[in-house]
Amino acid sequence: MPASSPVLVDIKFNPEGVARVLKTAFADRGSINLADPANRSRDLREVEYALLWKPDADLFKRAPNLKVIFSGGAGVDHIIGMAGLPEIPIVRFVDRSLTTRMSEWVVMQCLMHLRGQYTHDSHQRQREWAKLIAPEAAEVTVGVMGLGILGQDAVAKLKVMGFNVIGWSRTRKQIEGIETFDALELDNFLARTDILVGLLPLTPETAGFYDAGLFAKLRRNGALGQPVFINAGRGKSQVEADIVSAIRDGTLGGASLDVFETEPLASDNPLWDLQNVFLTPHDAAVSEENALFRHVETQIARFERGEPLQFMVDRAAGY
Repeated sequence: MPASSPVLVDIKFNPEGVARVLKTAFADRGSINLADPANRSRDLREVEYALLWKPDADLFKRAPNLKVIFSGGAGVDHIIGMAGLPEIPIVRFVDRSLTTRMSEWVVMQCLMHLRGQYTHDSHQRQREWAKLIAPEAAEVTVGVMGLGILGQDAVAKLKVMGFNVIGWSRTRKQIEGIETFDALELDNFLARTDILVGLLPLTPETAGFYDAGLFAKLRRNGALGQPVFINAGRGKSQVEADIVSAIRDGTLGGASLDVFETEPLASDNPLWDLQNVFLTPHDAAVSEENALFRHVETQIARFERGEPLQFMVDRAAGY
């Protein structure tokens, strides 16, 4: 039986963690970590499987015989559109831990806006005893945009917290107990939404999607007084100049952002100083290396047994 082809790894995050976990991962076939200087000029023509996150531009030239590409995260916009991308399956990373972490972040942000946490923090720093009377979660409608695995889990957990939850996706999803909307019903969805949660993938249709025109359509007479925008999907889906303007002129009452048009966020970006805005450095749901490598091992085993791959990307849709 021929030796198994090693897994090519080109991941541009947490290089120390990746290198450490790779020592024991893929025990039956080994791996080639492109972050290791020893592999910079290595011949990659025999490689059949590649695990990628923001890979080198010449990767597909160097590895022309790939059979499957695995994304190092839930998104695939860092691969789709690359020059020389072969017509082979692309598999997203789906993991219970990643999904759970994302929902934790979404629920936390919704609760912080519900309970006026920014104002409480300000009072604490000023040593000021000032009670706030917040609405109950049931009085607030959270509209979740993007109803894939991450979105559906967030919807379920927001419901547990008592929020009124509605969902939007380009094509309608059926989710028990949740009112859902599709592309043609966007304005109706926005008009009902007090807290907008963005979990959309980045596609040509969603680039610059969250803009001044969209924010102006959110509900203005809800229990929070002003709508709130929360985004943990993709930074290039939001127009940051419009977020800044909307916060300053009161179109938005607050925001929580984990993703940005350019990362890391520049120290002079006006987002840092805005009232009632929470910023996190794209760490809402970070891929955990052990789980990522186990996921790839499982999918390779399925592929080599002739079973269908799971979590395959629809290239036409871009996710």
